[in-house]
Amino acid sequence: MNDALVFDALRTPRGRGKSDGSLYEIRPIQLLKVTLQAIAQRNQLNTKMVDDVLIGCVSPIDDQGYNIAKAAVMYAGWDTGVSGMQINRFCASGLEAINLAAMKVRSGWDSLIVAGGVESMSRVPMGSDMGPLMYDPEIIHQIQYIPQGVSADLIATREGFTRDQLDRYALQSHQRAEQAQDNGRFARSTIPIYDQNGLLLLDKDEYLHRGTTLEILSDLPPAFSTYGEWGFDDLALQKYPDISKSNHVHTAGNSSGMVDGAALLLIGSRDIGKEAGLTPRARIISTATVSVEPTIMLTGAGPATEKALKIAGMTSKDINLWECNEAFASVVLQFQQELNIPDDILNVNGGSIAFGHPLGATGAMLLGTLLDEMERRDLQTGLVTLCVGGGMGVATIIERV
Repeated sequence: MNDALVFDALRTPRGRGKSDGSLYEIRPIQLLKVTLQAIAQRNQLNTKMVDDVLIGCVSPIDDQGYNIAKAAVMYAGWDTGVSGMQINRFCASGLEAINLAAMKVRSGWDSLIVAGGVESMSRVPMGSDMGPLMYDPEIIHQIQYIPQGVSADLIATREGFTRDQLDRYALQSHQRAEQAQDNGRFARSTIPIYDQNGLLLLDKDEYLHRGTTLEILSDLPPAFSTYGEWGFDDLALQKYPDISKSNHVHTAGNSSGMVDGAALLLIGSRDIGKEAGLTPRARIISTATVSVEPTIMLTGAGPATEKALKIAGMTSKDINLWECNEAFASVVLQFQQELNIPDDILNVNGGSIAFGHPLGATGAMLLGTLLDEMERRDLQTGLVTLCVGGGMGVATIIERV
């Protein structure tokens, strides 16, 4: 087996996923074009050497439809021999693209791949592709599928997490994110975005709510109680009769926000790295995908992590630094409790609660952030994991080289 090496990782800033966000005027194909051109330029890469480009995207419709991966490769002016594929594994799409790239390289059938993701939530809102899991009542009732926010509240209720616990975790995320941004911890891997006239639109993540306090968070109303009243609480309680009532404790302040962004990693074999003059930063030593019960849905990160650790012949104590996507505060608290992870090595620079969650791009962003922080702290091993719609979970372990 070839080693699957990570040569580089970069991303755009995250822009607010609304019409007043700084990246609203930038089409998702442009976000990818700029990121593709940047990763080629930064590595003096002859794009003729790239076998494939794998791009995760959760709402592949309209501006993001019709295989945006191949479209962006052509739009970026890359060699005509470079293929492109768009994939969707919900919130883990960007990480799954990286995992597939690693598998292709390890097999020896491909040598050099660019993988990552994109999502423009300001231009293509979540659910725009009108899938049955969101809009078909027959399917929803048959499989007892509920909105993710209701699932997050269900986790909090069953685990006994209080609103105060969730808000305190969210506050920590905001404080860590603010400190990380102020200290320039994302500067190495973040590329600025300009408009068509060359004027700077955004050079750092803009969703961050500076000065957030516990008082501000505690004043926010529950975000998902209305969904519960629509009958989704009843579906949840049918599946989990051990509780009499679901507590709606998640708000806009302790859940991830909607943002725009793109992220890419350059992954290849040791031989192609030498040929292209690339210096490896890490190797991907294991990946895992699992699925759990789909009503509670958001508990897949733990089992995916356990599977990835088993494949690598490791235990949780062998991991020096962790990233678990902050889709909702209860997801991270449940994951942390399940794996017994110390607070000071988990999501150390904040996460999606503070920065937002650009769906298809988040997994790639997290892996890049993890690698940068491992290098800054001179640590050896790291793990990224995300909960995923439908009960899935994805995890990836990397080791510095």
